[in-house]
Amino acid sequence: MNALMILGVVFTLLLFFGVPVSFCIGIGTVLALFTVTPSIDTALIVSAQRVASSLDSFTLVAIPLFILAGGLMNTGGIALRLIDLAKVLVGWLPGSLAQISVVANALFGAISGSAVASAASVGSTMSPLQRKAGYNMPICAAANVAASPCGLLIPPSGALIIYSLISGGTPVDVLFVAGYIPGILMALSIMVWIHILAKRGDLPNDVHRYTRQEALLTFWRALPALTMVLIIMGGIVGGIFTATEAAGAAAAYTLILSLLYRSLTWKKLFDAMLNAAVGTAVVMLMVGVSMTMSWLLASTGSITVLSDAITNFSDNPYVLLTLFNVLLLLLGTFLDITPGLLIFTPIFLPVAMKLGISPVHFGIIITFNLCIGLATPPVGSTLFVAARMANVTLAQLTKPLMPMFFFLIVALCMVTYIPALSLWLPQVVLGKIG
Repeated sequence: MNALMILGVVFTLLLFFGVPVSFCIGIGTVLALFTVTPSIDTALIVSAQRVASSLDSFTLVAIPLFILAGGLMNTGGIALRLIDLAKVLVGWLPGSLAQISVVANALFGAISGSAVASAASVGSTMSPLQRKAGYNMPICAAANVAASPCGLLIPPSGALIIYSLISGGTPVDVLFVAGYIPGILMALSIMVWIHILAKRGDLPNDVHRYTRQEALLTFWRALPALTMVLIIMGGIVGGIFTATEAAGAAAAYTLILSLLYRSLTWKKLFDAMLNAAVGTAVVMLMVGVSMTMSWLLASTGSITVLSDAITNFSDNPYVLLTLFNVLLLLLGTFLDITPGLLIFTPIFLPVAMKLGISPVHFGIIITFNLCIGLATPPVGSTLFVAARMANVTLAQLTKPLMPMFFFLIVALCMVTYIPALSLWLPQVVLGKIG
């Protein structure tokens, strides 16, 4: 209990003073280790060893490769083709330009695996069109914010790879397939709200229809980008390669595609590789210190204490799932998705498994919660990007964003209390659910 108390107090204090989350976890873990080791030197040595061993994972190699693939997509002209495809798919719906931004986020985010990159790419393309057409820009920015995390559920997803690692080896292929229906449901919930806004006059009730020839041409232009998804998921589901090898194939395929489109310069390539390196460093530091914290909690019995405290509160799975959702939604407003997964999975997953909840189902639940957190004030990482792209203030963006959360939470409850939404597709496609 001493280690748990020190870790909790130090983490909270440092976070309150604005220290980066990875340093909050790392410093708190070292000080907590001091209670179970003979000296601070030993605590530092043990921490360094645990960080190094935590990162010695073939699965983690997928993270920089998927980040690089997303960066190349954003600079190589591939994103524009996906946005054009979204125009064909939902341009006929009321409030079409706002609906297009939702579908474009789902398509782009599913391939790039980055909510921030998705919000920036879609926002920079769609905002000028929406402003010219007389759309309410705060509402459009809110739709962009809410839809940008959809790609973290729709595979390939770096978040689900991290969950697989921290959960003790939940199969990545099963998690990937399980994310499709919840990710699509998340996008549909936002589209329903936009439809209501358009019908009551808050958004233009305009539609954009395309001829069959225009639709086929647009689909043909976007087909190479969509083929990457087929290569990745087909290879993983078919057992041709692992998630890490799929990430390598995605990066190589995206590079070749960008060169063929003649939209990739040496500077853009360098910037994409630099951004991938920086993004990887941030994620890996977070993974290393969080895995060390998890080891400390497990070795000192703190996780057992926390699990027992939760199960003593209630042994009803529906009550505890509701509790998990409330806690994750609240805490997700202050934490990004990676630290959220790394901190809360070791604490909540053992309780969920005791209650007979599948680790695959729970992985989708915790990821869905933290995806909503990415769009939640005050520190949602996509808020600032979308506000800048739409040229609106955070205060203007937040007001129309609040009603959208009702529809997102309804979708979250459906995923939480209807396990088949997560487990049916893996059972059909892979013949297994974990």
